[in-house]
This record gives sequence, C-alpha cells and structure tokens, in this order.
Amino acid sequence: MSDASRAWARRLGALHLSSHDEGLAGTVVSNPTNLRYLVGFAGSTALLVAADAGDWLVTDGRYDAAVREAVAAERMAPVQVERVELRYDLTLAGLIARLGLRQVGFDAGHVTVATLETWRRATSTAGVDWRATEGVVERLRLVKDEQEIAVFRRAGPALADVARHLGLWVRAGRTEREVAKDIDAAIERAGFSGPAFPTIVASGPNSALPHARPGDRRLAAGDLVVLDFGGVLDGYCVDLTRMAGIRPVGSNAAAIVTAVQSAHRAALGAVRPGVQGVEVDRAARAALEALGLGPAFLHGTGHGLGLEVHEAPRLSRTGTGAADRLDAGTVCTIEPGAYVEGLGGARLEDDVLVTAAGYEVLTEAPRDLLVV
Repeated sequence: MSDASRAWARRLGALHLSSHDEGLAGTVVSNPTNLRYLVGFAGSTALLVAADAGDWLVTDGRYDAAVREAVAAERMAPVQVERVELRYDLTLAGLIARLGLRQVGFDAGHVTVATLETWRRATSTAGVDWRATEGVVERLRLVKDEQEIAVFRRAGPALADVARHLGLWVRAGRTEREVAKDIDAAIERAGFSGPAFPTIVASGPNSALPHARPGDRRLAAGDLVVLDFGGVLDGYCVDLTRMAGIRPVGSNAAAIVTAVQSAHRAALGAVRPGVQGVEVDRAARAALEALGLGPAFLHGTGHGLGLEVHEAPRLSRTGTGAADRLDAGTVCTIEPGAYVEGLGGARLEDDVLVTAAGYEVLTEAPRDLLVV
C-alpha cells in the first residue's frame, strides 16, 4: 500500500468514527476540496457516500473511467464507483436505498437548501432521516498528517527561493502588473502548478490597501511595495509576503516596516502547540499598539493553509474556538500588517508548521526591507 493510500485510509476511518459518534449510518460529502482530501478525487462534481459497508463515489460519465483507472493504480482511495446516468439525486437515492441507510449526515456548510430538498424528495419513500453536520471534514483537515507535512516542507522552501529573487524584478519605472507577471512566471519555474491566489504587487499609495490588485501604476522613488504571492504544490497552498522600497525610502515609511517586523517577531514568539489563534493575534497587535500603529492593523494575524489558501484556524481577534487552536501539525501563516493612508503600508508573512516543541518556519527568506 502506498503512502497516499494509507493516508486516505486513515482519513476515511476518521470520518467513519465521526459518523458513528453522531449516530449516523452514513455520511454524504459533496465539497470538492473535502473529496480531494478524503479520496483524492480532483474533478469538479461528485458525491462521496461513506458507510460501514464501504465508500462509494457517485460521479458521471465525465469522470467515471478516469476514477476507475485512478483507483486501480492507487492514485485514489479504493472507493467503489456509482455512475450517474440521469441525475445525481436519483443515483444517490438509489445507492442509499440499496445500502439500507436511514440516518444520513450531510455538511450544512456546503449543501444548499435547494440541493437538500432534491435529496429529500428523491429519498422520501425510503424514509431517510437527513441530519445536518458542520465542519466534520474540516476538523480532520486541521492537523496535517505526515504526507501533507512532507509536501509543505518542499513547497515552503521553493516559495522562499522565489522571494530571494525579488530584487531581479522590482525596480523604479516598472508597473505593478509587470512585476506580478515576473513573480508568477518564477512560481511556475519553481515547480508549482500555479499561483495559490492572484499575486499582489501594491506600490506607493496602493500599499496602504491590504488586498490591492496590481495595475499599471509605475514604481516610483520613495514607494513601499507589498509583494504577496503563493503557489500550489501537489494541491497544497503556501503563501508569503515580503516588502521592498524604491530608494530613497523616507523615515516614516521605513518605520512602518520596522514596526511590522516587530509584530511578526512577537507573533512567532507566541506560537506553541495548544495556543489559541487569538493569543497569537494579541501578541502581534500589542507590538503595533506599542508603536502607535494599533489602528493601522486592519486584518487578522494569520490563517490556516492546506488544500485551500484560507482555511482554519483563524489567528484573529475572534479566533477562540476549537477550530482556531494551533495543535501540533497545524500549518498557518503569520502575517501582521500596518496600513497608513497617504503614507503606505507594510505586511510581512511566513508559513509555519506548529510542532510539539514550538514551530518550524517553512518559508525562510530574508525579511529585511529590500531597497532598490
């Protein structure tokens, strides 16, 4: 059995245990990201029915042959395939009736009211009791397994290497869009399947906008430049932000960067297994408040990473729940920022793996202001 097959077996086993704890005979999973996590399915449309009798992937003719081939080659979990001939709700209902399932769970966060109604109508004669669950698979995804951590330990350094070459592309006279295209090309050359999100290059007044998109503005003397980019490797997302400045950088602008560096160090110092996201956020926020930039911190300190670039846990002022605890095996960003309208903004971001001993920075690259 391959490492991937063992990982899928563990994940499906955990889902079955969770279903039993909820008193369910089976669970239907419909979210594409959760399907990829549980069984390795990377298509756009399918349903997983996980039950004691086995695991079935309900999908249509676009994917049927490819799924069977992937299962045989151990590129997917050993699911049984139920092909949709007419409609998904009818095929799902037929499978549930054949398995004799009565109490069936679904993820309320991913199933629309309209979809649930079609499932209920299709299974009305079988007496199925549809029960809402919330975040079952997402809770499993919080702590990464050995296979996932191995991907992150390749992806983080590869993205950091892109950051080490920012000086090749950032210079006065170039547009934000031109710099972003160069970064995207470097991400592809580094072995990523693509960017994890639209690359952010925000210069001068645009740097004070946390999620500015690159435009035709040309980098000019005195600008701070926010460079926020990420990549996808084997389906997993990594994310990094560094700062550049076009000389001469004024003392007030440079002070923003220095303050954010201080907040970044404070946040890292608060990371440990079992800490709540709110505590890490509080450490970063206190550092900026001490330097008079508390009101300039316009977002949370970080977020979880995985098959999605933004997932649990939240490192924010509201990150207090069980899903926002940083247990060993969690991968998250540390990205404090400060944004001053009319002057500029700064953000510094790294990806960290929480370990039993503390944390491991996955994106080690120079954090000093790159002045060009």
